[in-house]
Amino acid sequence: MASGEGRRHHHNLVPLAALISREMRSEKMEKPSVRYGYAAQSRKGEDYFLTKTECQRVQGNPSSTFSVFAIFDGHNGNAAAIFTREHLLNHVLGAIPRELGREEWLQALPRALVAGFVKTDKEFQSRGETSGTTVTFVIVDGWTVTVASVGDSRCILDTQGGAVATLTVDHRLEENVEERERVTASGGEVGRLSIVGGAEIGPLRCWPGGLCLSRSIGDMDVGEFIVPIPYVKQVKLSNAGGRLIIASDGIWDALSSEMAAKSCHGLPAELAARQVVKEALRTRGLKDDTTCIVVDIIPPDTSVHPSPPPKKQNKLRALLFRKKSRDSANKLSKKLSAVGIVEELFEEGSAMLAERLGNDESTGQSTSGIFICAICQVDLAPSEGISVHAGSIFSTSSKPWQGPFLCSDCRNKKDAMEGKRPSGVKVA
Repeated sequence: MASGEGRRHHHNLVPLAALISREMRSEKMEKPSVRYGYAAQSRKGEDYFLTKTECQRVQGNPSSTFSVFAIFDGHNGNAAAIFTREHLLNHVLGAIPRELGREEWLQALPRALVAGFVKTDKEFQSRGETSGTTVTFVIVDGWTVTVASVGDSRCILDTQGGAVATLTVDHRLEENVEERERVTASGGEVGRLSIVGGAEIGPLRCWPGGLCLSRSIGDMDVGEFIVPIPYVKQVKLSNAGGRLIIASDGIWDALSSEMAAKSCHGLPAELAARQVVKEALRTRGLKDDTTCIVVDIIPPDTSVHPSPPPKKQNKLRALLFRKKSRDSANKLSKKLSAVGIVEELFEEGSAMLAERLGNDESTGQSTSGIFICAICQVDLAPSEGISVHAGSIFSTSSKPWQGPFLCSDCRNKKDAMEGKRPSGVKVA
């Protein structure tokens, strides 16, 4: 009997490779599928975009796949947009510690996005070119969507319940009071263009340079108080999925978020992107480069695109976001799920590096024991690194010997962005 049980037990053993394969198939089945489409009409040739659906957190592991979608709307030339498209993703991924599990990787993304944006800006400005670009950069990993943005391109989320949410913040000086105050406090001047006779016309701009945005990558002739530090928002979708619409300002100058979402309801992603561009051109004409990416995050075993929303939407808006909480009320769970609720995991828009890079003693040290710069990732001797908190007035709890650490060049850039010295002026 014992030997029989032993034989039956042996018969039920499964090879380790089969178990791993089974787990990978199970995880893949639980993840949504991602389908996308894009469309563009060019007037100045300064809009660029990026779509990559086969990125891997762990090289060679298909279960670690994530997708990247981004729009780069250049101005004063296309050099900054092209450079950012080619380098930003690698800089972001290079700022994430290796050997992290998925949850830790997602938690590290917001800080890595800040470091990646600043490093890209620093490298581009070192080339001496004066063009700039807005950036809306979206990472989709399973049900989690992370968006980082500078400028006035926009990403919106259209849920299955029909509510539309904006996942970015507009950095136009005309519309953003907080950014106007930050720019002037850092040494910039904000005003309209003056013409003969003293009359002022057009939107509010930052002087010198005349840029109407408060955040971008590049624009070294404007001043480093025009910062590359992105607004970052991270949300987790319910298993109902949703649709992302990522577009340059050629779309948003013509359409509201609700109009853009409504114009392409019921269409698959590729046709939806074309329809959004078509609607924008019908409304305003081709006055600017106009680019749109539509991304559908589709639940498993669902082959159809997102369905049209119910007619009544006013009661859904207040339910769109809920903070992550361990004490979620059970009585609301069914109602929130029914309207395609999303969970907000992270949101931060501060322009201060000391706040955005965090306060973690272990962050600034590499596996070899050598300290690294939190932005450019170069190795630092312990005596070379300058704490991001050194001299900071923004957090009384921070200690100047705590990480993350910056190299001298990145510290100079941090000081310039905060108005502590004029743009381009360095100290020995």
